[in-house]
Amino acid sequence: MTDIVTTSASSPSASAELAPVEANPKWIRGRVGDRTVVDTTDSLFVWEHRYYPQWYVPTADVAGELRQTGEVVDTDNRGAANIVDLVLDAGTDGEIVIAGAGRIHPDSPIPELRNRVRLRWDAVDRWFEEEVEVFVHPRSPYTRVDVLPSSRHVVVRVDGPDEPVIVAESSRASILYETGLPARYYLPPDDVRMELLVPTDTSTGCPYKGVARYWSVEVGGVTHGDVAWGYDEPLPESAGVRGLICFYNERVDLTIDGEAVPRPSTKFS
Repeated sequence: MTDIVTTSASSPSASAELAPVEANPKWIRGRVGDRTVVDTTDSLFVWEHRYYPQWYVPTADVAGELRQTGEVVDTDNRGAANIVDLVLDAGTDGEIVIAGAGRIHPDSPIPELRNRVRLRWDAVDRWFEEEVEVFVHPRSPYTRVDVLPSSRHVVVRVDGPDEPVIVAESSRASILYETGLPARYYLPPDDVRMELLVPTDTSTGCPYKGVARYWSVEVGGVTHGDVAWGYDEPLPESAGVRGLICFYNERVDLTIDGEAVPRPSTKFS
């Protein structure tokens, strides 16, 4: 990741210079244990990199002390950042100190940031937009997810020891369209050669889809690691892919209605 603000299809504008800061109208709360430590309707989206924004909240809307650690880090476009601990009163037990919980930019060239803090995502146990819990990182207001059932004929092949091997074939795909990413073809397990799939310990999280589990594909002694994934309990906006299996377009040969689909070049390639 880099602190340079750039544009992409998943950020405010892919054709004009990206404004690094914009108002977030949602009610944002963060909880540590059973106490609310962030409660604000005045947060900002700040685009520190191209993939998703961070929330910057007024220091006055943080319950607890933001204690300077003395550590300072430089950023490319927001000015020097002071690292702070979040210190919570624990009553007779003293203090709870969440070390290195956030960053404050008191002399930022962006005036809107000077009285705000960006807390590390994992400094807080649970985050909420209104009454909806948010996972992994803040959700971009410019990312949309659509899951559409399709009757297109989808064939998935992987490289075998001698020639490509068909791993899945279906006319019952659900296509997930997510801003900034290739279309993903989720297939019923009945249309996948499950005997070629080997579960792995890999797990990833997405704030739009949920927690995914992974499979490798093994054909004739050739292993394609973590090339397939699925969501057992997807988040509501991605409910249409529940229990289905998807393969990375970037790492398999995909044919749609008899036409080969070029492998896209993404961070998943």
